[in-house]
Parts: sequence; structure tokens; C-alpha cells
Amino acid sequence: MARPTPTKTERTFGEDEIIVSKTDLKGRILYANDVFCRVGMYAEHELVGQPHSILRHPDMPRCVFQLLWDEISQGREVFAYVKNMAKNGDFYWVLAHVTPSFNAEGRIEGYHSNRRKPERVAIERVAPLYQQLLAEEARHADRKQGQAAGYALLQRLLAERGLSYEEFAFALAA
Repeated sequence: MARPTPTKTERTFGEDEIIVSKTDLKGRILYANDVFCRVGMYAEHELVGQPHSILRHPDMPRCVFQLLWDEISQGREVFAYVKNMAKNGDFYWVLAHVTPSFNAEGRIEGYHSNRRKPERVAIERVAPLYQQLLAEEARHADRKQGQAAGYALLQRLLAERGLSYEEFAFALAA
């Protein structure tokens, strides 16, 4: 599926609505609820089997996803602000709560994500950080080196504040 060109149009959803998805261990979508489909402008059959990164907006630093994957693959939950891209290139912000799903033996078998509409003030506060991280990633010709540099910067900025990413994320809306 071809990646859309990002637009400057923001899509929104209701404060009482929740975007829900389930993925396998590699991040391929197994389930997408109707809110997910509507906001992302996809039919369910277009999402199922696709990597969740189908929604990745180019304004999102790769290092934030690295942090997310590092946490959930270790069995921990994550709260993160994410700018997603709809099928037509429009964007929408979410506060994602991503958790591992465990089988009867206690092993991770996939991931579950609930996304809510974030507070506008949180978006205004996280966007400059994401721009700073993107700029750091872009300074490197090699994408993997850029991601590693962005991740190191993110960790340094959080350490300077004495916060985990999750604590930082919750403080944005306060």
C-alpha cells in the first residue's frame, strides 16, 4: 500500500471514544475497532495484516517508537503521545496506552493499544520535543544511526528532568 502524502488537516475524535487495536508480536494488526477505522479512514480489511506502522506520520521520531517497543517487549505498559496519519494523509494525535497480551503460559503473544484524544496542551508541549528529536535523527545520513542518536538525546533529556518517559507524558497534561 502506497504511503500518502501528509496534509496539514487534523482529524479528531470524541473525548468519549477509544481507538482500539490488537497486534501480533511483530506489530501486524489483528484487530481494529470502528473508531480506529473511521479516524484512520481505512476499512478493517485494509488494516488487518498490515504493520501498525502503516499509520506512522513522518513527524514522529523513530526513537519514540524504539522506546515504546523496548518497554512493551519487556512486558511493561507504555503511555505515549503519537501523531498518526490517516489513509488520505490527514493527521491525528492520540495518547496511546500500549500493553502486552500474555498467553496462558505467561509469555507475550501480542499487544493491545487503547488510544484516547489527548489534551491540546499536552500536544503543544510534546510537539517541540518531537521536532528536536526529529532534527537529531535527520542529522545522520544513516537512518539507524539517526534513530540511535535521537534515542540517546531522548534519554538524556528525560534524565535531566529526572523523569521516565511515562512520567514526562503524564506531566504534559498537568
